[in-house]
Amino acid sequence: MIRVLLVDDQPLLRSGFRALLDAEDDIKVVAEGANGREGLALAREYLPDLALIDIQMPVMDGIEATKQIVADPDLAGVRVVILTNYGSDEYVFKALRSGAAGFLVKDIVPDDLLHAVRVAARGDALLAPSITRMLIGRYVAQPPGAEVSPGMEELTNREREAVVLAARGLSNDEIADHMVISPLTAKTHVNRAMTKLRARDRAQLVVFAYESGLVSPLHR
Repeated sequence: MIRVLLVDDQPLLRSGFRALLDAEDDIKVVAEGANGREGLALAREYLPDLALIDIQMPVMDGIEATKQIVADPDLAGVRVVILTNYGSDEYVFKALRSGAAGFLVKDIVPDDLLHAVRVAARGDALLAPSITRMLIGRYVAQPPGAEVSPGMEELTNREREAVVLAARGLSNDEIADHMVISPLTAKTHVNRAMTKLRARDRAQLVVFAYESGLVSPLHR
């Protein structure tokens, strides 16, 4: 059972998401919060597998809530996915840097939401690859300065190749096809790269790839 926490200041949106998620046999919404402070308290109380958090809320926004969840060792098993309005939100990259596992646009179709929740809970893929490519490309097109993440020089050539492909939004199966290796080997390359770069999850791995200049947002 995938245990989900919903945090959004719009009651109607929370109700819609809850109805959709609770209708599934393998997903259960365990709590709802109306702002980041409530969400943080509920995360500590319920220890959900996944927290769907709006990025813009009163009292405490989604970025600060994400930072505090990620920084709390007691919440190490909680994966944060940011909810955003694509086109009006310029904080997505900051959210990823803060430790969010990915993000979803609020007008996502139901089947894609359910798939994304399951994928995020497994922790084996970045959410919405096509949207991720566009948003990360937009917000890191002029980064404050390329910084080589500690451990980048330790990557093997194959691990670097896997990181580049992951940063382009490819799944492990797609990486395997591109590199002509098995999906298990592709996953191993990605996981080893995450370990060497001390990336909390795949989303942070992608951020490191862009920040270090390993991947250029202008040449995806």
